[in-house]
Amino acid sequence: MKELRLMKGNEAIAEGAIRCGVDGYFGYPITPQSEVLEYLMAEKPHEKTGMVVVQAESEVASINMVYGGAALGKRVMTSSSSPGVSLMQEGISYIAGAELPALVVNVVRGGPGLGTIQPSQADYFQTVKGGGHGDYKLITLAPASVQEMYDFVELAFTLAFKYRNPAMILSDGIIGQVMEKVEIGDYQPRWTNEYIAEHFPWALTGAENRPHNIVTSLELDAAKQEQVNLRLQAKYRECEANEVRYEAIKCEDADYLIVAYGSSARISLKAVQLARESGIKVGLLRPITLWPFPSKIINELGKKVKGILTVEMSAGQMVEDVKLSVKCSVPVEHYGRFGGIIPSPNEIVEIIKERLIK
Repeated sequence: MKELRLMKGNEAIAEGAIRCGVDGYFGYPITPQSEVLEYLMAEKPHEKTGMVVVQAESEVASINMVYGGAALGKRVMTSSSSPGVSLMQEGISYIAGAELPALVVNVVRGGPGLGTIQPSQADYFQTVKGGGHGDYKLITLAPASVQEMYDFVELAFTLAFKYRNPAMILSDGIIGQVMEKVEIGDYQPRWTNEYIAEHFPWALTGAENRPHNIVTSLELDAAKQEQVNLRLQAKYRECEANEVRYEAIKCEDADYLIVAYGSSARISLKAVQLARESGIKVGLLRPITLWPFPSKIINELGKKVKGILTVEMSAGQMVEDVKLSVKCSVPVEHYGRFGGIIPSPNEIVEIIKERLIK
């Protein structure tokens, strides 16, 4: 039976982890996501589900603890904000190279550098283009509500284990700090070691009566390493074919299209309403998976509309993927604010009039 609560987005992430049977959380405090760790410490989930919660020495330590837990076939995760996630990039690359499922949550703040504790979306490149070294991808979910912060924890683990690949929930300081009603589900049991051994034969569960497993991202033979990369690329193509998620709002008759994710999508939804009230037919395409990116639907809509505007709290990062998706078939403009400044719906409508309606 579901329970209704008023929660912050960061708290919803933590509660979602407890309820879906996560085995371990390893993190380090940083604004604006510190409530994830604080909530877990206060709730003492080890007494309810056996979930381990550890404040690590640093972000580098926390991602490597995740690496170790993931190698055991356990559902393990960490969370941080932009500078902290930057420190995790080597470990994330190792986890991707070792083909291990894990979850990283990034509640994005403004940069570059220490920047500000205010919200931003300028970690898009770092996330979907590979912030660490090598050719790898992160399954990336972009929540636009506190409910999705809760729901996407379980979804992220489902996809991570399906594809043996790390997943990221890419949020921002708005969604992390805002309070909304959330439907909370029942507690799910943690997986037993026997379940893990049966369903995930790659995991380090002890080698009695079977050859031992080796979990590593190292291969010194160039020919073999090429085969590893070819296997990874094939896996990524499979994920792109099957796991694209998006929300299309008032796109059927739209003359102009806004593409926005996360909190920018919420603001853009109001802009769609204001534009239509003034006689301008605007639709909204909200990517839910930033990788795999909804290129196909954006390409299809690009053939029907007169122009596209991407709205991001950045200098323009997702806009590049939108341009690649439409293949120059329609004008694509970008509107963004920086340093924690949040665009307003009225600003977005005016930009559509100035740059797209000629």
